[in-house]
Amino acid sequence: MQNQTSPLILSFGACDPVGAMGVQADLATFSALSCTGLPVTTALLIGDSARIEDVQETDPDWVCDQARVLLEDMTMAAFKVGALTNVEQVAAIAEILSDYPDAPLILDPFSSRLPAQGDEAQDELLTVLRQLIVPQASLLMLSQVELGRLAETWRDGEDATIEADIDYLLALGCEYVLVTGTAATEGQADGHYANTLYGADGRVRHDSWQHLAGPFIGAGSTLSAAIAAHMARGADAAHAVRAAQQFTHAALTHAQRYGMGKLVPNRFFGLSAAPAAPGHNLTQD
Repeated sequence: MQNQTSPLILSFGACDPVGAMGVQADLATFSALSCTGLPVTTALLIGDSARIEDVQETDPDWVCDQARVLLEDMTMAAFKVGALTNVEQVAAIAEILSDYPDAPLILDPFSSRLPAQGDEAQDELLTVLRQLIVPQASLLMLSQVELGRLAETWRDGEDATIEADIDYLLALGCEYVLVTGTAATEGQADGHYANTLYGADGRVRHDSWQHLAGPFIGAGSTLSAAIAAHMARGADAAHAVRAAQQFTHAALTHAQRYGMGKLVPNRFFGLSAAPAAPGHNLTQD
């Protein structure tokens, strides 16, 4: 019997039937990058490749039980937390994560695929997330718009720069902040966007990429899961972010349209076509 050798990653997230986001997307990305994913389901989604029609939240006690049983049996090389649906889940997951401070934690808390909550409920959720999980994160990933939305939970009405908002998050204890969709490098041709990684010493890296025609679903989930996989395998944040961007760009280049909705990243773009079934003749007489 062979012992488990690939790094184990515990992923908290929704169960998306399309596999574009949530734990199914994470598991596919982990597998493609030679890691083993273990899912903790925080919500069940009803939807297709175009939209999500309904969400059934998982009871926080069930979330805890799913994670605790796995953690009593196995050692995780990393954790990933995706979009959560209520403050009780945030508090429960934060308590679990606090017992494993040495494993990298990748936090990707926003998802445009989930139905929007009311402003008051969203403010409360983001505030608790900022207070309980952001300080434990090895890397927090969010877009410029999402950074601004999160910053509304601590600003007192004054204008602030991206750098000031990032400094605030780093001061909480978060080690790195990756902001996606930032301005491309000066002089770069149109059609490029950039992702910028910040740490305690300021900007760590700034990577420009050619914009790909979509529309896509699951690009962000692919990127954060790939970062988690590379960090689980021992890469530091800067190298993990660079490698994860390369993987995500390739997955989007080979994206597939499952139905009438958006394109889904192909996380297994590196695999050759499946062989024909035994006895099947591919030639025509």
